[in-house]
Amino acid sequence: MAKNSSLNVRVVEGRALPAKDVSGSSDPYCIVKVDDEVVARTATVWRSLSPFWGEEYTVHLPLDFHHLAFYVLDEDTVGHDDIIGKISLSKEAITADPRGIDSWINLSRVDPDAEVQGEIYLAVQMLEDGRGRCVRCHVLKARDLAPRDISGTSDPFARVFWGNQSLETSTIKKTRFPHWDEVLELREMPGALSPLRVELWDWDMVGKNDFLGMVEFPPKVLQQNPPNGWFRLLPFTRAEEDSGGNLGALRLKVRLVEDRVLPSQCYQPLRELLKTSVLGPAEGPRLPLLLSVLAQEDVSSPLALLEELTLGDCRQDLATKLVKLFLGQGLAGPFLDYLTRRELARTTDPNTLFRSNSLASKSMEQFMKLVGMPYLHEVLKPVINRVFEEKKYIELDPCKMDLSRSKRISFKGTPSEEHVREASLGLLTGYLGSIVDAIVGSVGRCPPAIRLAFKQLHRRVEERFPQAEHKDVKYLAISGFLFLRFFAPAILAPKLFDLRDQHAGPQTSRSLLLLAKAVQSIGNLGQQLGQGKELWMAPLHPFLLHSISRVRDFLDELVDMGGEEEAGGPARALVPPSVTVREGYLLKRKEEPGSLATRFAFKKHYFWLSGETLSYSKSPEWQVRSSIPVSHIRAVERVDEGAFQLPHVMQVVTQDGSGTLHTTYLQCKNVNELNQWLSALRKASAPNPDKLAACHPGAFRSMRWTCCLQAERSAAGCSRTHSAVTLGDWSDPLDPDAETQMVYRQLLLGRDQLRIKFLEESYMDTSPEADTGKDATTTEGTCPDVLAQQREAATHLLEVLADLDQAHEEFQRQERGKLVPGPLWP
Repeated sequence: MAKNSSLNVRVVEGRALPAKDVSGSSDPYCIVKVDDEVVARTATVWRSLSPFWGEEYTVHLPLDFHHLAFYVLDEDTVGHDDIIGKISLSKEAITADPRGIDSWINLSRVDPDAEVQGEIYLAVQMLEDGRGRCVRCHVLKARDLAPRDISGTSDPFARVFWGNQSLETSTIKKTRFPHWDEVLELREMPGALSPLRVELWDWDMVGKNDFLGMVEFPPKVLQQNPPNGWFRLLPFTRAEEDSGGNLGALRLKVRLVEDRVLPSQCYQPLRELLKTSVLGPAEGPRLPLLLSVLAQEDVSSPLALLEELTLGDCRQDLATKLVKLFLGQGLAGPFLDYLTRRELARTTDPNTLFRSNSLASKSMEQFMKLVGMPYLHEVLKPVINRVFEEKKYIELDPCKMDLSRSKRISFKGTPSEEHVREASLGLLTGYLGSIVDAIVGSVGRCPPAIRLAFKQLHRRVEERFPQAEHKDVKYLAISGFLFLRFFAPAILAPKLFDLRDQHAGPQTSRSLLLLAKAVQSIGNLGQQLGQGKELWMAPLHPFLLHSISRVRDFLDELVDMGGEEEAGGPARALVPPSVTVREGYLLKRKEEPGSLATRFAFKKHYFWLSGETLSYSKSPEWQVRSSIPVSHIRAVERVDEGAFQLPHVMQVVTQDGSGTLHTTYLQCKNVNELNQWLSALRKASAPNPDKLAACHPGAFRSMRWTCCLQAERSAAGCSRTHSAVTLGDWSDPLDPDAETQMVYRQLLLGRDQLRIKFLEESYMDTSPEADTGKDATTTEGTCPDVLAQQREAATHLLEVLADLDQAHEEFQRQERGKLVPGPLWP
């Protein structure tokens, strides 16, 4: 039984940050660490003390983690960035509320003695002889210690305390992975047994030594279960300093989702039940009547129950899991069609169709992101890049117009408001024209699965609202998803859709907002043109009306496709193995750099990653490529900055047919690019067997490893690998077992409600008195036959949930039986 753990983090915004620059402002960004591993860095928000980031990350963590930390820094062009403050959240604090954390939290000062990381390997024995008690502490080694020296390493030694006695190990110079293998014996006078404390310090020739961390074991542990194994280093126990809000605050949303995933066969009955839910409803000429019955009758199916139980972010997460689950079975089309019919059945006013955050609208939205992200990039990225690079001043609202900035438009004196408006209108229509041209010309590039879903949606809406006055509803249903929920949000916030690495500045953000408003108007097919408070958009209306007619033709062409089946059958992945999932320039270290200086040993190449190969060449246009089969990858890890005196370096460890390991070193341009490449490579190589459990985070140079100082190239790795630590995104592999497990957990929340509604009430209504006065229907207007079917469906669902309960209990009993005494983690 595998453990599935995901940490959902959203860095929303900051407020009241202190000014770090002479201008009286700051350029803040935020670094997110999980157990001292940097997993994300937000964009820098320039010249702001109340920055808005709105960045969201999902980190897949198969192993338990201990704490999550957020560091806010001020970016400086010259010198080191200034640390503003930090927020540290323990796992216990995050899981205290099942809904997670969603609040403002004050920043605290960064205490160097609290910034500890790494682990130490100890073997402790308790001995007693005629001279009294003795503790024999075998200090073997440590790993991943904090770098305290300017070189990016430390000079660690261990100090052991027991009672009033203390001893020290030798000092190992310039390493974060020291090997001591020293036994220290301490004796204590008779009396109460004292705790054992082991401290690690970084030795400094000048000034005081730097604290690296400690572990402590109470007397009871020493007597009953002497420590033997790896132990996490902790800071000195002290109350965390509260800055009282003087350092500002962050608004954070954090939620941990942890679960145990059973073997695949355990979930098959629930998957079959979900499948039956979407394939069950009949079709035919009486569809409107059947739709109305569907809304009343289908209240006991798993999907109906799930929609009733989930709200907000949980509904979005659930929609993502359900879409991926049905994609894996080749049933995404029927699933979305089923939800569409439910939505139509309870909609009387076509103007409100899909306007709420129902399961149907959330599922279609997540479906487009999962399947259509490469399509979105292909359509919008060229225009978005132009807007960022040209940095033109655009403004139509006279209340926001700044004539002093119009020098970017004209150098013939200060232009009037009318001149600024005309220039802005020309720029806007130019960008919009490129966007509309790209969209209407993209029919052939739109994924067939999305086109099929829109075709079904078009047909269902037309059947539900066939009246002439509702002729636009079938177009609005599609454009509402494609334009209002897909294209417009991506234009407004390109970084959140991976269209850009950085947030836009204030001026570019305003241009993007105007473009997004225009695209929304086009998506609404002009229904609200000239209405509301934004009458200053009127000069753009002629262009929008012309574009709307083109979009109608585009939508007709989009749904005009033959066949009723999704191409390719059941999807095993969101993207085929041969499709490129990531590409870009990286610096690659030469195989045998010889006597070249380190930075000259790295040469620029263009890389492509697919599910099959990691290939590279001198440039994107270069025809000759070298490649590394993804199936040969055994580890993908970070490299210490001190290995080459270069930042953002990673290693790809491969194994050839003879079993020999080879390491390729690649340098990225920043920490976010590094995290994205690490994640993409780990996902691509996830199915590979014989993954390495440990590797060297340094390099073998000058006849020794720079990390642990071992002299043998073949020496065992000194640091754990993190092959399953990845960032969640649209290209995540399908995992039907984990997805079904989440559905099961959500259904458990409504089990009692389902039992009361369909089983306990049914017993109350079976007496002769209960039937008095009833005709062929119940008091709720439900046919007795339908009610009996509901009870049968509810009973079946409850049985499936009970079987999964039993399977979980059985596997937990088996795990408890396999447990053996091991190291106690402080």
